[in-house]
Amino acid sequence: MSPTQARNTLGAALSPYLRQHADNPVHWQQWSAEALAEAAARDVPILLSIGYAACHWCHVMAHESFADPEVAAAANAEFVCIKVDREERPDLDAVYMAATVALTGQGGWPMTCFLTPDGRPFFCGTYYPKATFLQLLSAVSETWHQRRAEVEQASAHIAGELQTMAGGLPGGAPVTAAMCDGAIDAVLADEDTVHGGFGGPPKFPPSALLEALLRHHERTRADGALQAVVRAGEAMARGGLYDQLAGGFARYSVDEAWVVPHFEKMLYDNALLLRVYAHWARLSRDPLPLRVTRETARFLLDDLRRDDLFVSSLDADAAGREGATYVWTPAQLRDALGDDAVWAAGLFGVTDAGTFEHGASVLQLRTDPADAERFTAVRAALRAVRAERPQPERDDKVVTAWNGLTITALCEAGVALAEPELIDAAAACAGALLNLHLRDGRLRRTSLGGVVGPGTAILEDHAALATGLLTLHQASGEQWWLDSATEVLDLALDHFADPDTAGRWYDVADDAEQLLVRPADPFDGATPSGASLLAEALMLAAHLAPSDRAARYADAFDATLAAAAPVITGAPRSAGHWLAIAEAAMRGPIQIAVSCVDPSTSDLLAAARVLAPGGAIVVGGPADGSELLRDRPRVAGTDGPEDAAYVCRGRVCDLPVHTADDLAAALGPSV
Repeated sequence: MSPTQARNTLGAALSPYLRQHADNPVHWQQWSAEALAEAAARDVPILLSIGYAACHWCHVMAHESFADPEVAAAANAEFVCIKVDREERPDLDAVYMAATVALTGQGGWPMTCFLTPDGRPFFCGTYYPKATFLQLLSAVSETWHQRRAEVEQASAHIAGELQTMAGGLPGGAPVTAAMCDGAIDAVLADEDTVHGGFGGPPKFPPSALLEALLRHHERTRADGALQAVVRAGEAMARGGLYDQLAGGFARYSVDEAWVVPHFEKMLYDNALLLRVYAHWARLSRDPLPLRVTRETARFLLDDLRRDDLFVSSLDADAAGREGATYVWTPAQLRDALGDDAVWAAGLFGVTDAGTFEHGASVLQLRTDPADAERFTAVRAALRAVRAERPQPERDDKVVTAWNGLTITALCEAGVALAEPELIDAAAACAGALLNLHLRDGRLRRTSLGGVVGPGTAILEDHAALATGLLTLHQASGEQWWLDSATEVLDLALDHFADPDTAGRWYDVADDAEQLLVRPADPFDGATPSGASLLAEALMLAAHLAPSDRAARYADAFDATLAAAAPVITGAPRSAGHWLAIAEAAMRGPIQIAVSCVDPSTSDLLAAARVLAPGGAIVVGGPADGSELLRDRPRVAGTDGPEDAAYVCRGRVCDLPVHTADDLAAALGPSV
């Protein structure tokens, strides 16, 4: 296809992010063999742009450059232009992000890469303003035509380095309690004890690390781990990162004190943080985590749920301005609240100087007000006014992995709050997801409006969904969720295992499109790695699945956790979910089997679910009603008039207890 015949084809895309660019004068195409073949036929490089719908700087570059006729003319004449939604094609994002980080020392979105027609990168970056981007297009084109040998040499070298990097970590050794202790000590040494969390700006919610710290505290009663959770949890919940009017967390803070967020709200962040706050609430019963758990769950149900499934994100921008929906000036408070404005300004930190652009303030809540009734009325009034403002766009794409994380979090929040509605929502989501995304015996990555997307599911999709289903099985007692979980888990074991290294997992299936490398990233980032998510699912399934299948899961779990030892010891800040799994594993993991006639009315089973430490496995019912109950000699055949709870570690169960207080005592630390 010649440049004059080319056109922008993104109008046919399923991804909302790609559709945002359908009207660009740039002749964007989706990633395909045909697009690569066109580059080869025209003998031009590929301009690859990767982003996502809620990304503020993606919008900025789109408005400055991709909507500009001058930029479009240069790009269309000298390149085949390909646009990728990183959430729809995380495999492509992983490959070219690795190249971007290797070449520039940092990554981010929008990602801008220049490739040879066979997909080898030779220049990478992120956001470029229009003038710089025009210069870059000219320079890359000139280099391609005038110094081709240098391009070929550079792209071959980069491709080789990517393949070397994908070779995996050195083999590990069994993870020990001492190894976990050392990793937690290293994490705590990096804590920002003033503002909470880790590192400097931009500051991201350390969800997985906080879960690991909670579990470490439960195992050892180490006060330092719990205090780090409290500092971060309070700082995030009281700062601008948290929506003080309607609940839910933004993606990150641009400052170290959690005051000014990057306003996009992602499903995965809120699911992971909901799990952390629910765990903290179960452990402490403090008012703050209980409130944040309740409000964040409500945000998910009200703002990110569509037809029982949960959609991807809310945009950072509204009407072309970042944060326009959320920030306030004193004058706006007066218009909205009248006589309550001064009180609200003091409560929420709204000042004439402001904390954001143009003298506006992001709402904070440094202390809970004594007048709860007035607080409730003010919040309701401000929400009503805010609802009349321009609202952020919503990416209605459904991602399997993120819905799996949400299923897990809603179940745990439902237990923490004693709100079965949340568990019902998790069940509805799981049923809808299996019906839509499990097609012809294989799992799919995304859908939109009931139409399944082109991307095949990756490891994190299988692992997060399996964990969600196993958690739902424990919360509901329904066998269907366990059967579905093992079906999904078996797909992961069959298609993602490294045949040459036990415990090592690829992020893309063995029959997926072949890229420059087959990604296999074991490090936890904004979301847990696919491998650490799989470890969690394997650990649960090893104790919940029928005995004829459980052995396979137990062996795979042992190998997977051992393979992660170099991550845990060498990069603990990037091993949050691994540490959470390891902390649970060091205790057995603990299993609580409650023998009862009717699980729906058993107070002891309800107490067990609240008291269970993170990563514990809880089942209840007649002693012959589940694999965990049947398979423990001490438990089997003990049905009687009184409910009995058995705390098991490995294959050994303690003597039964019959009250919540005795169960709490039996669940003491392991040291």
